Amino acid sequence: MGEMSQVIGLSLLVGWCLVLLSLKEVTSHGDHPFAKIGIHQVTFALTDAVYVKASPAILGSKDQNTEWVTVDISNLNPSIDDWIGVFSPANFSDSTCLPENSRFSPPYLCSAPIKFQYANYTNPNYKVTGEASLKLQLINQRSDFSFALFTGGLSTPKLVAISNTVAFVNPNAPLYPRLAQGKMWDEMTVTWTSGYGITEAEPFVEWGKIGGDQRHSSAGTLTFDRRSMCGAPARTVGWRDPGYIHTSFLKDLWPNQVYTYKLGHKLLNGTIIWSQIYKFKSSPYPGQDSLQRVIIFGDMGKEEADGSNEYNNFQPGSLNTTKQLIDDLENIDIVFHIGDICYANGYLSQWDQFTSQIEPIASAVPYMTASGNHERDWPNSGSFYENNDSGGECGVVAQTMFQVPTVNKDKFWYSTDYGMFRFCIADSEHDWREGTEQYNFIEQFEGSFGEPMGRDSLQKLWQKYKNICMNDEKTNYKGSLNGTIHVVAGGGGADLTPFTPFQTTWSVFRDYDYGFLKLTAFDHSSLLFEYKKSRDGKVYDSFTISRDYRDILACTVDSCSSTTLAS
Repeated sequence: MGEMSQVIGLSLLVGWCLVLLSLKEVTSHGDHPFAKIGIHQVTFALTDAVYVKASPAILGSKDQNTEWVTVDISNLNPSIDDWIGVFSPANFSDSTCLPENSRFSPPYLCSAPIKFQYANYTNPNYKVTGEASLKLQLINQRSDFSFALFTGGLSTPKLVAISNTVAFVNPNAPLYPRLAQGKMWDEMTVTWTSGYGITEAEPFVEWGKIGGDQRHSSAGTLTFDRRSMCGAPARTVGWRDPGYIHTSFLKDLWPNQVYTYKLGHKLLNGTIIWSQIYKFKSSPYPGQDSLQRVIIFGDMGKEEADGSNEYNNFQPGSLNTTKQLIDDLENIDIVFHIGDICYANGYLSQWDQFTSQIEPIASAVPYMTASGNHERDWPNSGSFYENNDSGGECGVVAQTMFQVPTVNKDKFWYSTDYGMFRFCIADSEHDWREGTEQYNFIEQFEGSFGEPMGRDSLQKLWQKYKNICMNDEKTNYKGSLNGTIHVVAGGGGADLTPFTPFQTTWSVFRDYDYGFLKLTAFDHSSLLFEYKKSRDGKVYDSFTISRDYRDILACTVDSCSSTTLAS
């Protein structure tokens, strides 16, 4: 679901307690762009009448991990539906995959492209002249690249030319750090991706206060293989080696202090490969009275800056949301991306591209994630919904790529404290019904939130902890509250779902557009809610909550009479 409405739950405790859950209908958001490419129908028709050339051949000569490449095309028999696919590794022959069924041979081409663009994207006369020049953006992804020209459109592609190979100077470099809260308030985790396995190099983080002594914290290393995936396309045409995922735990942090850090890999010969230097501010002490700013959204995904894969508007708001957060980063302390993270849907190269897109954010503030249907759902895999929305990833990729303070990574629910806030992150893709492990976990926190299919089970919790619809106020909530404010925040960037035509008294604000939420706690008594649109960063809905400590004491558990949503 992609939309915003004010109808997440805020329960007023000592500080501010929020329960976040990825709220959505069971929907696939349409086909992934790559799903429309008939990879198994590819035929080979390489010809001297067509050539493709890419330049520069060497990328990252100035240590940059993103670079633009020019792809020149010359074709004596051009067609309006000719397209360029970007492949990595550059050699994408049938040796890179195995058949799902041993009785059948693999197809001629078994790897989907990382991205694709039509030859006439910026060349309207291509069908007449057969000449085109495309600008494509590449990121460092642990291997080399090539560019292949196909005719026959997407459904019956015919490979007619392959370019020269291009590569980054160091494809194994440590990249795309993602910060996250640790299991203790004074702990920050740093997760990143590289091409160095544990037999090749020792991963670590060098970090410390600005101007102070620097220390080393070693990192653990994880990866997964094709067999870890649950089905196609993740274990067939969408498979790509994820490299190695490293996580280090920076402990005993002093509250509200700025720290610098850089990623390192010590090779067997003693050489150290370094990343650039990053910085972050440590978390406040739990309950600490200070300015604290929180961003919340779901369903963002990724988008290509060069216009690739954009013909079906899969995640058109993603770059705008990312840009707004980067531009306002000095006024953000922590981010919650509550499900439907990058919409890779089984095409694993997309995870690299997503972590690259959010790097300016995730490297500077904790980037906390939750599980959505596009990360987890797959038949017979233990997900609550047995649909195909994860594309065969079944939670493995998300749980490895992002660190969160769960007790068990397969049980993607957790809590975390940030100053005056206590966050409880639920998981809509695992059973939350009464009597389950997750229901019991949610009940430990005063306030809860579930998607529509969970209302029957979680309604008792809403009632028990005063989550009752019984206040006509819309903008300024004061004193002892006798209900809970619910906010749906699913408009981070992926395609939008229309609202139901039914009008209710408890639905205060609706917006069919891309946007995100910002919560600002000025102190224990004053909280500002803002809904901002991704296209301009302006506030389109807001409300405030203010109360004294005595108002908290007046709200005791089980003091409310039982009601229903209809009442």
